[in-house]
Amino acid sequence: MPTVQQFTRRTMLSATAALAATRVLRAQDVGPRVATLDWALLETLLAIGANVVAATELRQFRQVAIRPDVPEGVADLGLRGTPNFEVLRFARPDLILNSNFYAWADPLMSRIAPVETHSIYKPGESPYILAEQATRAIGARLQLPAAHRLVEELSTRLDHYKDLFARGDRRPVLPINLGDARHYRVFGSDSMFGEVLKRLGLANAWTGATSYSAMAPMGIETLASMPDAWIVLIPPHPEDAFATLTESAFWRALPAVLENRVLTVGSINPYGALPAACRFADFLAEGFSHVRNG
Repeated sequence: MPTVQQFTRRTMLSATAALAATRVLRAQDVGPRVATLDWALLETLLAIGANVVAATELRQFRQVAIRPDVPEGVADLGLRGTPNFEVLRFARPDLILNSNFYAWADPLMSRIAPVETHSIYKPGESPYILAEQATRAIGARLQLPAAHRLVEELSTRLDHYKDLFARGDRRPVLPINLGDARHYRVFGSDSMFGEVLKRLGLANAWTGATSYSAMAPMGIETLASMPDAWIVLIPPHPEDAFATLTESAFWRALPAVLENRVLTVGSINPYGALPAACRFADFLAEGFSHVRNG
C-alpha cells in the first residue's frame, strides 16, 4: 500500500532555509517594547526583529507556529481570550498591537500603553494583502527595514515557486487539518493557505463555502468527492486522529492515497501572516520536489 509522503522542517532545502523571508531575527535590545494578543501579529513582529516583551499562549504558539522562535524573555499573557493584564502591565510595553479579533480588550490595554490595530483576517478581503499592509505599517512604525525585506523577498520567492509548479501535474490542491479521524477543516480560497495556492498558480480543490479562513469540520467522506486532488495535511492534528485515519479502509481506498498524492507538512499557524504563508509555500515546494524526485 502506498505510504503518505511526510516532510518536516528538518528536510527543507538548504536554499530555502537560507532565504531571508524565513530567517528568524533575534529581538532587539533597543527600540519600542511591543506586546500583542494576536498570533499573526506576533509572528510578524518576531520575523522582523521587533523588541517583543509580551504575547499570549506562547507554549502553544511554539507548538503550532514553530517559527519564528520566541525569545525566552517574552512574558506569557495567558489565553488570548482572557489575557492577564497585570502581567501585561509588568512587561512595561511602549506599544500594544492588536487585531479585530481582540478589539474588546482595547479599552483595558489602552490604560497600560497606546494600542494600534492591524487586522489581517476580515470577511471579503485578502489576508495576504492585509498581511503585507500590516507588515509594512508595523515596520514603518517601529523603524525596522526587515519588514520591507520580508514583503519583497516573499513575493520574489512565491514567483520562483510558481515557475517550478508550472512544470508540475497541475492537479488541484486540498489543504486540510484533521479534527479527528472522521472530520477535517478545509482551507478555502479566502484563507492564507488559499491565497498562497493562488499566488503559486495552483488551484484549490475546495470550491465550497468558507469563512475567511477555514470551513467548519467536514465529514471525512467528502474527500471522495475530490479524487483528482493532492491532499495536503497540515498539523497539528489530535494525537490519534492521523494514525486512526490512515489505517482505515476508506483512507486506503482514496485515489490520492493509492497514487501517492498525499503530503503531510509541518505544523503551521492557520491564522498566520506572511511568515506562515512562507512556511506553507516552502513545505509545498519541498514536498512536491521529493515526490517528483523520489
